[in-house]
Amino acid sequence: MTTGGTSGEDERGSGPGSPHGTVIGGRYELRERMGRGGLSTVWDAYDAVLGHPVTVTELHPVEDPDPAEYRRWVERLRREVRLLATTAHEHLPAIYDLAERDRRVWIVMERLDRRSLADRLREWYGRPDVSEIARIGLGVLGGLRALYAMGMAHGDVKPLNILFRPHGGPVLVDHLGLVFEREGMVAGTPRYMAPERFTPPSSPAAEEAMIEADLWSLGVTLYEAVEGRAPFEGDTVSEVMSAVLNDPPPPMRYAGPLRPLIEGLLVKDPEGRLTADQVEAVLRDLARGEPMSAPMAGAAALPAPRGPRRRRPPGRAARAPEASPRSPPCWGSSWPFPGRWPCPH
Repeated sequence: MTTGGTSGEDERGSGPGSPHGTVIGGRYELRERMGRGGLSTVWDAYDAVLGHPVTVTELHPVEDPDPAEYRRWVERLRREVRLLATTAHEHLPAIYDLAERDRRVWIVMERLDRRSLADRLREWYGRPDVSEIARIGLGVLGGLRALYAMGMAHGDVKPLNILFRPHGGPVLVDHLGLVFEREGMVAGTPRYMAPERFTPPSSPAAEEAMIEADLWSLGVTLYEAVEGRAPFEGDTVSEVMSAVLNDPPPPMRYAGPLRPLIEGLLVKDPEGRLTADQVEAVLRDLARGEPMSAPMAGAAALPAPRGPRRRRPPGRAARAPEASPRSPPCWGSSWPFPGRWPCPH
């Protein structure tokens, strides 16, 4: 659960939102506040009709939204929730319902284990085996591909957005389409965002461009899983942005056979990144049970991306542009409460 910024920390049990005990839609009783973000609150809730626990995410648009923008957002939200509700996938959460009242929107979804991959990473005192990380990565990729098949991208892949079903595999939560957007806002968590998302156009609209950006974020997540820290960090958003745009990831000590895969995902030019098919093939091989190796002095390179790639538009640079001295874009983040902050510039 995050409120955005550079830390990725969560906030629990405080903040705005519906009062404890509120009943939404005549059936969903809000019980414990699980967390809050810039523009949403997440509740542990109970479905009194079906008699089982659920999670309710209360979304709050920015203050005084334009009425036409707000209605377009709600209609888009309804379409996406309807589509997600009719799609069952082992690596995406089940969406049950949507309710709206007085410019407040609630999304009802299945109850998942509260412990995210970020929590598990903190509990892995020793180095986890490569097959476990590969299985998690393979599940996340499966969830991403299911979203792409529905015409959606995710936009905020990170350990906090990877939850687990009890006795089950990973579940990718909170794709950023569920959030109210205003012009000039960028969605995501900076240290997991692809370089191209920091530069105009700030949020790639083309499906393939968003797939490439999500694959970068998967690479950052896998790096953090094996090394215990994210590859691009800083004390401010501007420092994180500069590191993502300009710095190579620090050398990996514990990635073992995952190293060439992660390196292939963290290529700053999106056209040079590994494809989803290549990533899936490698993860499937590694998930079969190869143990984590000791720190490696070298690693075999993966093949270069194959097949036809989208053609670079005229004037597009062949590499990620360097950080601009101008003010960075604004963003918010995610599970289970996406957030947005208005740009001050």
